[in-house]
Amino acid sequence: MTITLLGVRHHGPGSARAVVAELARLKPDIVLIEGPPEADGLVGLAADPGMEPPVALLAHVPGDPTKAAFWPFAAFSPEWQALKYAAEAGIPARFCDLPAAHSLAEKETGDAGPDDPGAEGASGRDPAPDLTPAQVVRVDPIASLAAAAGYDDPERWWEDAVEHRGDTPFEVIAEAMAAVREGYTPDEREARREAYMRRTVRVAMKEGFENIAVVCGAWHVPALTVIGPAAADDRILKGLPKVKAEMTWVPWTHGRLAHWSGYGAGVTSPGWYAHLFATPDRPVERWLAAAAGVLRDEGLPVSSAHVIESVRLAQSLAVIRNRPLAGLAEVTEAARAVLCEGDELPVELIQRRMVVGERLGHVPDSTPMVPLQRHLREEQRRLRLKPEALDRELELDLRKPLDLDRSRLLHRLRLLNVPWGEPRQTRGKGTFKEAWALQWRPEFDISLIEAAPLGVTVPAAATAKIAEVAAREGAALADLTGLVERALLADLPGSLPAVLAAIGDRAAVDTDIRHLMAALPALVRAQRYGDVRGTPAEGLAVIATSLLARICAGLSAAVSGLDDDNARGMVAHIDAVTSASALLDEGRERWLGALRALADRTGLPGVVEGRIVRILFDADRLGDADARMSRAVSLAHPPARAAAWIEGFLSGGGLLLIHDPRLLAMVDDWLVGLRGDAFVEVLPLLRRTFGSFAPRERRSIASRVRSGSATEKDIEYDDERAAPAVRTVMGILGSG
Repeated sequence: MTITLLGVRHHGPGSARAVVAELARLKPDIVLIEGPPEADGLVGLAADPGMEPPVALLAHVPGDPTKAAFWPFAAFSPEWQALKYAAEAGIPARFCDLPAAHSLAEKETGDAGPDDPGAEGASGRDPAPDLTPAQVVRVDPIASLAAAAGYDDPERWWEDAVEHRGDTPFEVIAEAMAAVREGYTPDEREARREAYMRRTVRVAMKEGFENIAVVCGAWHVPALTVIGPAAADDRILKGLPKVKAEMTWVPWTHGRLAHWSGYGAGVTSPGWYAHLFATPDRPVERWLAAAAGVLRDEGLPVSSAHVIESVRLAQSLAVIRNRPLAGLAEVTEAARAVLCEGDELPVELIQRRMVVGERLGHVPDSTPMVPLQRHLREEQRRLRLKPEALDRELELDLRKPLDLDRSRLLHRLRLLNVPWGEPRQTRGKGTFKEAWALQWRPEFDISLIEAAPLGVTVPAAATAKIAEVAAREGAALADLTGLVERALLADLPGSLPAVLAAIGDRAAVDTDIRHLMAALPALVRAQRYGDVRGTPAEGLAVIATSLLARICAGLSAAVSGLDDDNARGMVAHIDAVTSASALLDEGRERWLGALRALADRTGLPGVVEGRIVRILFDADRLGDADARMSRAVSLAHPPARAAAWIEGFLSGGGLLLIHDPRLLAMVDDWLVGLRGDAFVEVLPLLRRTFGSFAPRERRSIASRVRSGSATEKDIEYDDERAAPAVRTVMGILGSG
């Protein structure tokens, strides 16, 4: 009986090629691979033509979405190549790590998989200074080996020692790991993992397998060299916490294989490693040629001569640095100096597109899925919306049936906490347009699994989700009206009765006018969207009209006794209701009437009064705005209140001051007449007001003040006092 231990670096292309070659030489009758044994039934899918890495095993606990973990695999992962070899050779392959049922019982959601640094290599960070030598080794054994070889960069040492060799010296790596683990005591979790690995080997031995190959992280090899009796491992594994775990394959991305994503076994450059694995012949030349193609696609001029010179530079750098082959550092420096001509922006483009890469894998239809996942896949095909890892802009014309269905799907998924699409601002103001930024992330599959009990299709699950949210106690009225808007955007009219009933119940008992004001705009927009998109929304107009009536009745009390922060919050509510009332039949007149009744009241906060006057002035319901401003900024009022009044009156833009010279003159005269201490007091308020104007508006106001101010003509200049400043400015300008 032969047991061969192949210690690898997870996601190492050199290790992957070496594993394939070694397995072909050994011809084992079973392959044991580091990973969760619950996935043994999914091993055969690795040979399915529809399986395209990067992919990941997803383990989850039904009913508890917080308990989930991923085991990612790329094409250049040694474990993935071992799975493919076993499937093509017709021999069994099994996973031998601690079962997910145990690890999920004590682990939060995240990228699980091979998470010990000894397996995946270095992260490029320095070891923590306060650790003991044994703990430093545990944190990053590859860094220790690199330091022993005279390297200050563990990634570079691994590339030179393993990836660029064309083979992996498994015996040498095993000896090296035995040396760095000398005197090291594994922690409880690691001891359990290695005990279970030995148990799996024993099971294979008892079943009569004669030639056993074990593919695991190099860090574990010393712990598996001697299998030993079962009693000691049984004691370690006794009484482990356990949960029910289910397993499936899901698509993954290269970006999520990078260590900066938080993945414990991540690598610095998954795109570069994928290139090294797929292109063993002339990798440097092909890489720089591909980089030139990326730059040309962005309209940057890169010639064949640039590529030739960059290859020469990369090779020269490798010779100077005594490297067997130009690595990522050399090709990046060559691309920066020659292809990008020293510009960092194109270098960042190459980094994003090629070094990390955002390839999204694919799993076949035969993969176990919950019905909701399967229905979404069918919808993606029907609507020709392919999930991609890179951000993709999508502009929809809702007058087209295909685009309308796409919009509905994206809105329904957002209700299910699957924000595959993020809304973006559209060009123009047409209500028939929508813009989205699409990016698929692997964790969306967890959200779909979590939502699976709600329904077997996306519309059914989204409808049930709306009903679930509407039934929650304590849901804010604004959240409920926003839910109506989202339901209409998602074309789920069947969910509206429950939500409208909840809104009616909540509005009847809610006495806070601010809550009603916050709820109204979404309800009015929902009615508008229902009209534009042809979605039935009976009952919305009645509720919206009722809410507006209650707001108008309670507005007078709501604006009394407000401090500065609450007063500004009330102004935002007033603006929102003003916009919403314009979309309601007869709503605008009722709302303007309520504001007109407030305009003559005394004791209102300055910012509220100023805003009400401006709204009525714009609606042609007030003819004495200049007189009201004159009174508001008179000496009878404190400067701070006058500044707040102006802030409310001018919020939203400075065009009024540009086109009405009387109002501009009033503000100018008031400012000129302020005492020094009063001006300092109101300056922050004025700065906030005028700072919100567009730059062109500010320039135009300044120009009009310079040309038309009554006080400007009376200003006397002292030329003698100004002379030093003038000379300094002229010197700066180079005018002598």
